[in-house]
Amino acid sequence: MPLAHMLDVQGTLIDDKEKLPIPGSVKLLEKFSEEGHPYILVTNNTKLESDTFKAYLRNLGFLFEDNQYLDPLMVLGRLLPPTSVAAYGSAQFLEVLEKRGYRLDFERPEAVLIGIKDDFTNDEYAQMIELVLGGAKLIGMHETSIYAKNGRRYPGVGAILKMIAFATGAEYEVVGKPSTAFFHEALRLLRIQREGLRFEDVEIVSDDLIGDLMGAKALGMRTALVLSGKIASVDEVKPLLKKGADRVASDIGALFNIEREKTA
Repeated sequence: MPLAHMLDVQGTLIDDKEKLPIPGSVKLLEKFSEEGHPYILVTNNTKLESDTFKAYLRNLGFLFEDNQYLDPLMVLGRLLPPTSVAAYGSAQFLEVLEKRGYRLDFERPEAVLIGIKDDFTNDEYAQMIELVLGGAKLIGMHETSIYAKNGRRYPGVGAILKMIAFATGAEYEVVGKPSTAFFHEALRLLRIQREGLRFEDVEIVSDDLIGDLMGAKALGMRTALVLSGKIASVDEVKPLLKKGADRVASDIGALFNIEREKTA
């Protein structure tokens, strides 16, 4: 087994529909904690404040310390300190930004900041394009390939970033996964648990082959794809599988051979 793990949350530890633990996920963290096995939850959560989402996960039974959790909101300020932003995403995301000191400005913003939601409009895309052409930086909270909700799959932030970049010729930056800066911060936190860890010592587990695993693999991490979230079958990503996944399993419980809970 690798010396440490980075574990995705949505679609990997909790399901995308009910937001409840996927079989084996709670037991896996218990096992890691008992064995002193270094791990960190690496989530692209942007809808809830970090402390609120951590509390939610703990209420579901997940065992982890504060330094065993990382999301984009925790590192956003390093890439983009509070300033004027044209922010796109859920209402919760916009509220979180305002609480953190960012000023919503859809006329002359410093940056176009993209989160996720399932009902982007063509008018919003047009507005993003005009603002970027006007000089605003293009920044994504993460680079998720697909966003899954209520049994449907939508373009993720990564897909939208690439569309706007193609339309404008602009470069873009990414706050969360799979940015190198985000993964380096996750590795720094893992080293608090065990000194000297390298990316080569780490396996990342995720349901996002393109948005998480391929970037992690480029840094030298081992990668494991679970089919409990965005991807329903390996046939959907077969051409890319070897580029991003060292192993594949139906879910995280099966990946680690965690015994299923017995039902009456």
